[in-house]
Amino acid sequence: MKSTNVARNVVGALRDMGVRHVFGVPSGGWVDYMEAIRTTDGIDFVLASHEGGAGFMADICGRLTGVPGVCFGTFGPGATNLATGVGGATLDRSPMIALTDEMPASLRGRTVQMAIDHQALFAPLTKATMRIEADTAVTTLAEAARIALSGRPGAVHVGLPQGMSAVAVAAAAIGAIAADPVPAPAAADLDALTAAFAAAAKPVLAIGLGAVHARVQDRIVALAERFGLPVLLTPMAKGMVAEDHPSYAGVLFHALSDLVGKTHAEADLVVAVGYDPIEFNYESWMKDGLALASIDIAPADIDREKHPVAAEVVGAIAPALDALLALPAGPKGWDLAALATRKAAMFTKLAGREGPFGPCAALDVLRDVLPDDGIMTCDVGAHTHLIGQHWRTPKPGTQIMTNGWSAMGFGLPAAIAAKLCRPDTPVCCVLGDGGFLMTAGELATAVRENLPLVIVIFTDNDLALIRIKQEKKQNPIYGTPVRAEGTIGGPSLFGVPVTVARDPAEFRAALEAGFAADGPVIVEALLDSREYDELVLRKDKP
Repeated sequence: MKSTNVARNVVGALRDMGVRHVFGVPSGGWVDYMEAIRTTDGIDFVLASHEGGAGFMADICGRLTGVPGVCFGTFGPGATNLATGVGGATLDRSPMIALTDEMPASLRGRTVQMAIDHQALFAPLTKATMRIEADTAVTTLAEAARIALSGRPGAVHVGLPQGMSAVAVAAAAIGAIAADPVPAPAAADLDALTAAFAAAAKPVLAIGLGAVHARVQDRIVALAERFGLPVLLTPMAKGMVAEDHPSYAGVLFHALSDLVGKTHAEADLVVAVGYDPIEFNYESWMKDGLALASIDIAPADIDREKHPVAAEVVGAIAPALDALLALPAGPKGWDLAALATRKAAMFTKLAGREGPFGPCAALDVLRDVLPDDGIMTCDVGAHTHLIGQHWRTPKPGTQIMTNGWSAMGFGLPAAIAAKLCRPDTPVCCVLGDGGFLMTAGELATAVRENLPLVIVIFTDNDLALIRIKQEKKQNPIYGTPVRAEGTIGGPSLFGVPVTVARDPAEFRAALEAGFAADGPVIVEALLDSREYDELVLRKDKP
């Protein structure tokens, strides 16, 4: 019996798989889907200012909920705009279903306004791309969700042919959605791992995003403590080991990475747990000849001529850690007191200092004001490198960045989505003034949704990372000043009040007021970008 239509089946399936928000900019072809959302309990449409922002928002919903985030873009420019956020979900390993309008079958391949091949557009940006048919739309969405969640999570594109939304069909319900099971590791591979670990005098743990997804934080800490091992983190694995833990050795790739390198330079084996080179290739930080033991759901991506692979365990991560934990306890050859001294020196360099108001002092104040259970998202720029090393992160998911895709403009949409997903949690974002300009229109989204959100803008009128690279090459500063001087402009932007802070005391007062507000607030910190020069873009490899 044809008791419903395609649009209602699609929206009901999304709701039943756990989707609570669909982000996008509507089109004529989306009207039936919007009406289905309006009349379906438990799911809402969130109008974004730009499809790229909608993609970033869906990414964060996928990260925080474990259910694929969902976004929509129309033909041509809507889809290309959306593509920035879709690529981000794939390379930052967030489950997503990206919906777009598509031409009906009769017009595919024809010359039509706005028409491009969306299947071809999204193929290199997603794990899979497909389109619905009227009678099997729910089955297609279930398959898209399974693919998005399985293995390394990512985006799946689903095309919605124009004119299909109102087609009468039988009602269809979606079943339970689950990722494909991760296979158990081979016994021989576990034997090779334990042998390599037992033989190593100074193994170091390198923890990546895959370990976050595998939820093996307790095992990693136990392993470090059982054998007295230093632990390195990739930026998106922040929170897996506390900064004040004796084994914590720092974050790869970000500020003062040369000091972090003093630790891994002493290692004779890297035990990589869920290490995803999308954040930072092994060869960019491991000294030549250093051996690798990899534990991950995917084979290690490394130059095996430069780095011998002593063990490679492909499959579920937890059993491999259990095999190591079953070895006789006893400290390896590390001097954890020396590690503590290096770490203290690093954090001293990153602390706020006397003189002009700089980003280190601003982060110190923000960390003090934001509760430990609060969420801070950040954009991409020099400030990201400070946050990666300096920001105390109590647990995974309380600091959110993009380090696989690394798209400027990410921070504000990410914070909006985090607040929608966690309405009772304090949320803020830290943006450079350059990145802010890329998605400033999403302030209107925060206002429409009436989200209590603190938007921190580090204004230094400078694309500092690129300016530093210019100066390292002794090139003149060109094309990197955001503006000659001044602020982002005005006491209010898109209806969001702006408070300007010129020193730590003003910044603290503005933050405290901002977190007490009942809507979005901008706190603009006027900072000296020269503080970055001695902290970021240091030598990563010993």
